[in-house]
Amino acid sequence: MTDVITLRKTAPSRDEPPEPARMPTPAEVGRRLRQVTDAIGTVVRGKDDVVRLMLAGVLARGHMLVEDVPGVGKTTLAQALARALGLGFSRIQVTSDLLPSDVLGVNVFDRESNRFEFRKGPVFANVVLADEVNRTTPRTQSALLEAMSESQVSLDGTTWPLPSPFVLVATQNPREHAGTYPLPESQLDRFLFRLSVGYPSPQTERAILLARGDHEPLADLAAVTDPAEIQAMQAAATHVHVDASVADYAMRIVEGTRTSPLLSLGVSTRGALLFLRAAQARALLEGRAFVLPDDVKAVAVPALAHRVIPAGREAEEMDRRESARVLEDLLERTPVPDA
Repeated sequence: MTDVITLRKTAPSRDEPPEPARMPTPAEVGRRLRQVTDAIGTVVRGKDDVVRLMLAGVLARGHMLVEDVPGVGKTTLAQALARALGLGFSRIQVTSDLLPSDVLGVNVFDRESNRFEFRKGPVFANVVLADEVNRTTPRTQSALLEAMSESQVSLDGTTWPLPSPFVLVATQNPREHAGTYPLPESQLDRFLFRLSVGYPSPQTERAILLARGDHEPLADLAAVTDPAEIQAMQAAATHVHVDASVADYAMRIVEGTRTSPLLSLGVSTRGALLFLRAAQARALLEGRAFVLPDDVKAVAVPALAHRVIPAGREAEEMDRRESARVLEDLLERTPVPDA
């Protein structure tokens, strides 16, 4: 190939995103997302608390790391979330030989047009599931950092915006260590929540076994919202009021992680910002236009536990339960502001 094509420094304009809907009231958001929760509950049973945290994550424009043993519904949860919200879905089955171009896309030379054309990778979707993300190399893991932070992809000097809204849901199986590459602190810090689905209750599991048969509940799940409505809800979340006393309460929790002798790494400034944004989203999810201390407490462990390291432990050896216990103890000892 003799001709060398110079890529443009700015990407061609993408398809126009849907025009955001009117900003809904908190009560309208609360009612709408209860409908979404009920819809997802027909597929992922008995996990409304996890579903609502996932929805809060979407409202806060955050990304979620779902960490649990295989076979408890992590992948199904991500698929159901995308379907119920009416968002485009893409799945990346992560393997040890996965390359950054397999995720982001690649420039391919088109002989007919005599130029390079960008072929988008699976990251170009509203909800992207990176299944077993810790099975790939740090090089490929780091390819997701720009997408998570700035909702864009840069390749060969060209920047490509990702669809809006954009949510990355990554899963990992914490008990399998052979052939895995622990996520570095810099990438963990970009996840809004780290969640665990957990086993269903015996009663729920019995109902699942009796009702399933050869029918796939996910096939019947219809969209409750659409991208424009989700964007409007995300905009509404940024307008949820945070009183100075509640902000001070959140900061006392953050500062406690930095001064605790039980922790060798505390919460970063980025983590503090995402923590408060998660509390705003949780308040809106509850149909309120203001944040309560209960909202802060409700999101503290899923929003902060993956950002701290227990004293005397390396990051790759970190036990999720141990860091959660330290945070729960810190919450008990932190004074709650008066209502």
